[in-house]
Amino acid sequence: MGNVKFFQQAFVGGEVAQSMRGRVEDVGYTNGLALCRNFLVRPQGMVENRAGLRFVAEVKDSAKRVRLIPFSFSGEQTMVIELGEKYARFHTGAATLFEGNAPYEIATPYLEQHLMDIHHVQSADVLTLVHPNYPPQELRRLGVTNWKLEPISFVPKFEPPTELKAEATRVPLASGVQQIDLKYRYKVTAVKDGVESKESAEVEVTNDLYTPGNTNKLTWQAVAGADHYLVYKRQSGMFGLAGYANETGFEDRGVSPDMAKTPPKYKEVFNKADNYPAAVSYYQQRRCFAGTPSDPQKVWMTRSGTESDMSYSTPSRDDDRIEVRVAAREASPIRHIVPLTKLLILTGSAEWNVDTQNSDVLTNTTISISPHSYVGANNVQPVIVNASVIYCAARGGHVHELAWSRDAGGFTTADISLRAPHLFDGYRLVDMAYGKAPWPQVWFISSDGRLIGNTYVPEQQIGAWHWHQTDGAFESCAVVAEGNEDMLYVAVRRDINGQTRRYIERLESRAFATPEEAFFVDSGLTLEIAAGKDPVTKVSGLSHLEGKTVSILADGAVHVPQMVENGEIRLQHAARKIHVGLPYTAEIQTLPVVGDIDNGKGRGLTKNVNRIWLDLIRSSGIWAGPDESRLVEHKQRTTEPPGSPPRLKTGQIEITVRPDWNDYGQIIVQQRDPLPLSLVSLTTEVAL
Repeated sequence: MGNVKFFQQAFVGGEVAQSMRGRVEDVGYTNGLALCRNFLVRPQGMVENRAGLRFVAEVKDSAKRVRLIPFSFSGEQTMVIELGEKYARFHTGAATLFEGNAPYEIATPYLEQHLMDIHHVQSADVLTLVHPNYPPQELRRLGVTNWKLEPISFVPKFEPPTELKAEATRVPLASGVQQIDLKYRYKVTAVKDGVESKESAEVEVTNDLYTPGNTNKLTWQAVAGADHYLVYKRQSGMFGLAGYANETGFEDRGVSPDMAKTPPKYKEVFNKADNYPAAVSYYQQRRCFAGTPSDPQKVWMTRSGTESDMSYSTPSRDDDRIEVRVAAREASPIRHIVPLTKLLILTGSAEWNVDTQNSDVLTNTTISISPHSYVGANNVQPVIVNASVIYCAARGGHVHELAWSRDAGGFTTADISLRAPHLFDGYRLVDMAYGKAPWPQVWFISSDGRLIGNTYVPEQQIGAWHWHQTDGAFESCAVVAEGNEDMLYVAVRRDINGQTRRYIERLESRAFATPEEAFFVDSGLTLEIAAGKDPVTKVSGLSHLEGKTVSILADGAVHVPQMVENGEIRLQHAARKIHVGLPYTAEIQTLPVVGDIDNGKGRGLTKNVNRIWLDLIRSSGIWAGPDESRLVEHKQRTTEPPGSPPRLKTGQIEITVRPDWNDYGQIIVQQRDPLPLSLVSLTTEVAL
């Protein structure tokens, strides 16, 4: 039938499973790939090999896994917390926070087997951590090397006023006038930093306050640090607010108490085993907890405007703490609380909306909880992307999206893994993170040690899957903002010289200005010689890669791989800027050729790809062919001086590939060297 050209203009479909190959009409197939390994998909349509992983530090104990948790205390200052067994360390800017000659660390109560099930939420400089085996904790940043972790107190940490006394004073009465004595009872509370203490002991005094001039004088002992005091007076069997006092005294001249404001009542919560929550978040100025082992379907919310005030009043007030149970068909524990325009509750079997009735404000009397869908979530903490929630399903290992739909008039649930089930079936997702810049990426850690990514732009209907591997296994991930980008940190388990090592590493930026700055090695380090000093041929400080054969990019040129011995390697030629680290291969494979060739869309016809045209941006070191045994390297060097690396190519290149008659006409494009490869589009010439 001759030669036919096929043009793939974009790759925003990401990697597509073999089970989707009959869906040739699907837009995900049209713009998809059969393989997208160690490549990232950009929302604009092109793919580019991922940057390398920069070595940050070895964990405290490589025999035990760690959990990475992000912490951001300003737009420009962020930390990644290395949470290990009974300790926490801190990393920022691809470096470890030190105090003196040792990494700064604090003690924690958490054991290794519980680390991945810790849930967290941050407000200002306070990170709340919860796990059903431990009392809820607050991690506070008090200074660069001054962090404090302590259990949360849900009752005031200070005592109420003591030694409350009441003295009746009377004015002299005219002869024959009789006073009518009544009993008056009082209680006092202290207010400190916006928190009201428990009520004091009750005091009683007899007087006639209906007689002008008579008073009841109250005194009490000061509470250290108290801002002011509230005085309550008994009326009709209850205590109502009688007044405020800045000092330790109050004079009642017959005031009528405000019965809408009564002393706070505190019910002990989260104070013993089986009563610790599994989920935490914030909503409408309340800190929310849920899912204790003893009450797996109950939600607690603090008093409005407070972090840990679980008090309530009689009669009930709108700002009281909220305590409510989800009335579910299945006794499935609450695993996540997610704040969007409405509060969402995710259990192991369903998703729930927390709404209000006859009000926009959430209170004990307006709260309404209704089921939304029945998918269920696993214990990996979800991420919020714009107005959508991305969460891992309780069963099947897939990823779901919970998003607001104007057409549906509410939230809708969708499985965003449908085009790539092969990445999830038979595996578990154990961690998740989300980065916004330079473009939206949701990252997942799979139980098989792979790092799975999704370029997720729901408003453009883009959800492109890609996956990444390294010489080792990924175990945890976290994203924090550093400069103009959101940087992905990973915990990686590697086999180094016959021993298990666990490292913290950071995915580098691809925003390099010159080829010398391009970083495409894993667990890598950079040696840069200062101006005025001679270039070097020896690179040391590589003991974390002892016995490994490493890739080398020196002054923009690829050097022959070397084995690390005694923490060192030697270069073929002296250089000033050297990147050294583990090699990895980035590879894409196109889907079977589909076109309007005949009624069978080209199926049943043997095909041979003769030539391909690649549209590139700043790329080098390209290999292509019908399969891995028939790859051809693009000869990129043209007029560059001998001894200098080839220039990065921007534009179209042509590669004549080795012949291979087969049923599908697929093409592999590969990057083996520590060099960039950005592919905008691909054209194939196919003989039929």
